[in-house]
Parts: sequence; structure tokens; C-alpha cells
Amino acid sequence: MHLRRYVLTGLVTAIPILVTVFVFSFFVDLLSDIGRPKVRLLANALRPLSPGLARTLVEVPWLESTLAVFLTLAMFYLLGWGMSRIVGRRLLHRLEDGVRRIPLVTTIYSATKQMIEAFSGDRSKAQRVVLIEFPHAGMKAVGFVTRTMVDEVDGIELAAVYVPTAPNPTGGYLEIVPVDALVPLDWSVDEAMTFVISGGTTAPSSIHWRRRVSGAGGGAAHVSDQVPTSASS
Repeated sequence: MHLRRYVLTGLVTAIPILVTVFVFSFFVDLLSDIGRPKVRLLANALRPLSPGLARTLVEVPWLESTLAVFLTLAMFYLLGWGMSRIVGRRLLHRLEDGVRRIPLVTTIYSATKQMIEAFSGDRSKAQRVVLIEFPHAGMKAVGFVTRTMVDEVDGIELAAVYVPTAPNPTGGYLEIVPVDALVPLDWSVDEAMTFVISGGTTAPSSIHWRRRVSGAGGGAAHVSDQVPTSASS
């Protein structure tokens, strides 16, 4: 009995640490893989001046990986700095014009760019984090509004809502929901992502389960979506 309890306690303690290490290692390895060719170019450039240093850069694994990560971060910094300048934006526009001429590549690039802009763009454009009825009435899921559109028949305003799955938010569902059926949450995207990844363990003590609408007297009333009036509070 004690053995099983201590093993379970050890697992519960270790799992968050192991997941954190795994995610951190994944991004470090990704940055290292991007920067490793630059390290080898740097080593080749230094070889006529300092053969020993050039050999060390490519033969010491931890040094090569560390330098590769820093070079990648520096490259991203310079890219961000360049995009904040007019010349950089013009170069980006020309690159995008070239990408749009390639059928399959333009589809992937445009979809990825729009998704990133939806999560990192101006939060005042729309309520990003919402609750929707999913997978059926009586149950709700956290979703992210990525864009809004209008029904061409009756003019109803609709929202494209991405519903991530737990604990891996990269997989999920895309739902088209009437804007009137959305329950806005005062969460940031980071808070909502943490909630999903943690399986709800970081949930706040209270949440807007029902949509808040204005009452006749100017006050606020809570009305549940798809719930009869007699059951609403």
C-alpha cells in the first residue's frame, strides 16, 4: 500500500516537470537545428584565422548547440527589427507576392499567417476567448474567435471559433457559431491556453457560464443559451 502511494505521489510530482522539460527541450532543439548551419558557416569563415577555434565550434556538441540557439534568436531579432522598417516591409511584400504564385505553398502560408495574426493581433477587434456549446447542448468548451463573417441569406453575424483539445491544443475543432450564441470570457489567450493545457486544473473560481445581455432597465441579466426562460436565473 505504501509503495503504491509513494509511486503515485512521485508520478504526480514528476509529470509536470517532465512535460516542462520535454516542451523546453523541443523548442531548444528546434532553435538549434535552425542555427546549426550558421554555426558551420561561421566555423568555415574562422578556419583560416583560427583553425583550433573553428574545430572547437563544430566538435563540441554543447557549444555548437548553444551558439546555434543564440544565432537563431539573433536572426529572429534582426528579422523583427527589419520588419519594423519600411525597407523590410517592402521586402516582405515582395516575398509574399512571389509565394502567392506557387499554388500549394500560398495556401499553407496564407492559412498559417492568418492563424498567427488571429491569436497575436489586436485584441480589441473581437472578443478572442469565448465559451460555445460543444459538443452538444448542455456542455460548453473554451474557444478562440479567429474571425467573423455574415450569413449571406439572412445577415446573421457568425464567428469562426477554434476549439482546442486538451492537453494538446494544436489539435482541435473549427466551429461556425452565431455571434449571439457566444459567451465572452474576460480571459487572455495565454490564460485560456493554460487552462486547456492543464486540463482545467488552473480554472478560476468563477466563470461566465451564461451569456450576459442587457435588461430592460439597463442592468445586466444572465440568460443561458439554448435554455428555456423558466430555467434561467
